[in-house]
Amino acid sequence: MKAAVLQMTSGIDPAANARVLTDAIAEAAGGGASMLFTPEMSGLLDRDRVRGGPKIVAEEADAVLAAVQTAAAEHRLWVHLGSLAVRRPDGKFANRGFVIDDRGAIRARYDKIHLFDVDLPTGESWRESAAYVGGETASVVATPFGPLGLSICYDLRFADLYRALSNAGATVLAVPAAFTRPTGEAHWHVLLRARAIEAGAWVIAAAQTGVHEDGRATFGHSLVIDPWGQVVLDMGEDAGVGFAEIDPARVADVRSRIPVIVHRRVIPDVTTA
Repeated sequence: MKAAVLQMTSGIDPAANARVLTDAIAEAAGGGASMLFTPEMSGLLDRDRVRGGPKIVAEEADAVLAAVQTAAAEHRLWVHLGSLAVRRPDGKFANRGFVIDDRGAIRARYDKIHLFDVDLPTGESWRESAAYVGGETASVVATPFGPLGLSICYDLRFADLYRALSNAGATVLAVPAAFTRPTGEAHWHVLLRARAIEAGAWVIAAAQTGVHEDGRATFGHSLVIDPWGQVVLDMGEDAGVGFAEIDPARVADVRSRIPVIVHRRVIPDVTTA
């Protein structure tokens, strides 16, 4: 089975981003893919919250989401919309991913659990929790590739989430992201390969890339990694759609050789001396 991965440079105009997404859906379907994976914040990437805030609307009013649903149905393609910024009923924001089936219906939602608050040596400062509320529930959804475990960007650093997803049956792990260049260069490849190896699962990580309208720069290198930890697709820094063959049987093969799932144990309380 073939997966398509969109690597994009999202900007501050949701309508322009929606056109990139719908064009990618058409390209993915034309290339024979069963499902398209898109990055974190596919609909809007703007760190100026005064400018960007009014463009963040409730899920049912989000024109980007509606456009993707329509295109998915038109092209009969499943889509993992990595995430959108959506306004919650309490007025705060959620960083929310969606799995949309080939009829345009939403099959699953996931709100990013771990929020990125950090001051980097480069002088960059990020305070995701200043505007966003973290999710509280992990999600696994049935897809053409098998059970798909959902996560978003900074979640990647928390192995317990992927343990929970694979314990719940996930054989594919989605990690849409907008990694900064310093953290991407240091940690992106090694962490994604580790998550694949630990879970004996496919990892599909669609990423933002390049210099964005709001001034930030993202790392790119969207990856598809097999359950043995081998990189089967690395998209480098160019925006566009990439393709990778996904063999669901590879999961059982790897897990039979290194049965990490069945060997897992609940860790007892740690004693210190």
